[in-house]
Amino acid sequence: MKRLKKGQGIAWLVAFVVILGLLGYYAAIVLTGTIKENDDSLKLGLDLDGGVSITYQAVGKTPTDEQMQDTILKLQQRIENDLGEESSTTEANVYRVGDNRITVEIPGVTDANALLEELGTPGTLYFIAQRDSEGNENYTYGTDENGAPGYVLNSDIQTLIDNGSVIATGKNVKSSQAGSQSNQTTGATEYVVQLTFDDEGTKAFADATTAAVASGETIGIYYDGQFVSVPKVNQAITNGNCVIEGMEDYDAAEKLASYIRIGGLDIELEELESQVVGASLGADALRTSLIAAGVGLVVVMIFLIAMYLVPGVVASLALALYTAMLISILKAFDITLTLPGIAGMILSIGMAVDANVICFARIREEIKAGRPVISAIETGFSKALSAILDGNITTLIAAAVLGILGSGTVKGFAITLALGVVLSMFTALVITRILMNSFYALGVRSPKAYGKAKEPTKFDFVSKKAIFITISVVIIAAGFITMGVFKAKDGSGLNYSLEFLGGTSTTVDFNETYTLDQLDDKVVPEIADTLGVSEGTIQTTTVDGTNQAIFKTRTLTLEERTSLNEMLESKFNVTEESITSQSIGSTISGEMRSQSTIAVIVAVLCMLVYIWFRFKDLRFASSAIIALIHDVLIVLALYAFARISVGAAFIACMLTVIGYSVNDTIVVFDRIRENHKAIKSETAENLAELCNSSLAQTLSRSISTSITTAIMVLMLLILGVSSIREFALPLLAGVIAGTYSSIFIATQLWYILKVKFAKKN
Repeated sequence: MKRLKKGQGIAWLVAFVVILGLLGYYAAIVLTGTIKENDDSLKLGLDLDGGVSITYQAVGKTPTDEQMQDTILKLQQRIENDLGEESSTTEANVYRVGDNRITVEIPGVTDANALLEELGTPGTLYFIAQRDSEGNENYTYGTDENGAPGYVLNSDIQTLIDNGSVIATGKNVKSSQAGSQSNQTTGATEYVVQLTFDDEGTKAFADATTAAVASGETIGIYYDGQFVSVPKVNQAITNGNCVIEGMEDYDAAEKLASYIRIGGLDIELEELESQVVGASLGADALRTSLIAAGVGLVVVMIFLIAMYLVPGVVASLALALYTAMLISILKAFDITLTLPGIAGMILSIGMAVDANVICFARIREEIKAGRPVISAIETGFSKALSAILDGNITTLIAAAVLGILGSGTVKGFAITLALGVVLSMFTALVITRILMNSFYALGVRSPKAYGKAKEPTKFDFVSKKAIFITISVVIIAAGFITMGVFKAKDGSGLNYSLEFLGGTSTTVDFNETYTLDQLDDKVVPEIADTLGVSEGTIQTTTVDGTNQAIFKTRTLTLEERTSLNEMLESKFNVTEESITSQSIGSTISGEMRSQSTIAVIVAVLCMLVYIWFRFKDLRFASSAIIALIHDVLIVLALYAFARISVGAAFIACMLTVIGYSVNDTIVVFDRIRENHKAIKSETAENLAELCNSSLAQTLSRSISTSITTAIMVLMLLILGVSSIREFALPLLAGVIAGTYSSIFIATQLWYILKVKFAKKN
């Protein structure tokens, strides 16, 4: 960056203050509106602000478990495909209730009827031949029972199924997407629906379209009691791929594609009930989270100023702008904030601070080496660039993969994290640099104001590698042993929550309206005492506009249900008729867990390839990934030791640990890569000295970043409600584990691999 003159420095600072003031004012309005729950509020997820709950029931005979699970997965995909532009749907929960019901919970929605109209009632879709085997027309153009013009069936659908006129159903469609193509005659763009059939559908369509094209007939697409399209067959479809032409625009094509997708559900569903539910965690959880974040930011700023003097002031200003920008963008683009989203914000704030700390450490080193302050600033930012880019890009790769392949909680986390990382790079590499140069232009030029790097602490990290690795192995092994003990004792190695295991949902119609806080204070303790469970395992929601409250617990026996009903009747004066109980399935389905696992594995592999590419050494990449796995297992051990509830927050916590761990390790590896150029030969002694000196040079940065990130998490742990604290504790353990592995594990692993495989690249 070109050296600024005094006038330019003043202009930049004035511009910064104006922008910060405007964005800060807007962010303050948004935060105030969020706390007061008015129109200026951030869009909040179901766990923070409630939303709409819709229950569907299977039509006809009771479906099999496999049919229910397939339908749950496809309904989740339907929600994401059709309502995906509304960011709230990234946090939708779809789970089984009883034998033949499925509940959909979608956050950030206050009008159940409007959502039902947009989502539609899932039904079965049929592809129907124009004529039956005897030449009779199956459908004709006329008026329906409501007098509307259009195609109508001449027989009931079951008759058409029995006589073979139904060629295929939506279940035979593997994919249905809106698209476009060029008209072969005019060259104009026309919109189409692209279909791919399974093997059964391919054969059926080959036979049916071969017959239809010879007679110039159509094939009707019938869904939910009406024809949604009746395209003419222009050619035989023998390879299982076809397009439906004649769409008036892209929206029409997407609507038809959507009908076909949802028509592929394994069972037919009908709406049973819909309601607006209160927040799962309650307003108190949100309020305390925002307070904790605010206090944490102030403490972090004080720490930065105390540690880095003028650069600390600059970092604090940049962090304030970063926070205001993040809140403003969340509001402007209507991005839903959830508990996992808060985790992504915490991680991105830590990375924003980290990028600044890397630059400041480099600047201090340059000042120590005798460079003038202005030269030290420029050189410091230049040398810090590779570490900042590599650390943030690896995290962005993870966020991108998780956003594409993940669903529900995972996707919500990925969106917030990616946004935060991009903003953190912008503030660190652009805003902080401009402010540093502006302060210098205004006369803040004394080296004392910027600090001077101290001589790195001499410590032989490498020679103690066996001790460090042993400590980790013992903790991880103890975690697995603990899980094994609980598995033998209770049948479950971890304390899985209702999101994973399902349970019993008890709906109570009280004689008065209770808030969530009142339920937590008065009713939940009584339920916990009656059932012999901890209060933290009971999930509570309210139904807006009624006196109803819903309590979700582990699966209850008949005896436990009876005891619970008797307690509610005696202590809260409710009648037995006002209490209903249902068995509920897990909101985190097996399919969602599989998708999340696959997304994480692909993200880790992509990060491994990137690190390998950037560092030109597979040993760097392998060591970083092993250190990452180490951190995950350490946190998993904490879940086992403390019996912390494993629910939706567990996934977010593990994703946060992965992002933090890799970023922390990359910074150390970047310094090793830089210092490696100076060693003359790769003897074990030289490599050990390389590792030790690189760790010593980055030690203060690692500790500073860990402290600032830990402060944010610690505030949640101290000030948050129980559900937040349950999430914050393992997150804090992850920060500590990530710092430990970057200093004591990752580099030592690289040294071992480097010495053992000295001649391999």
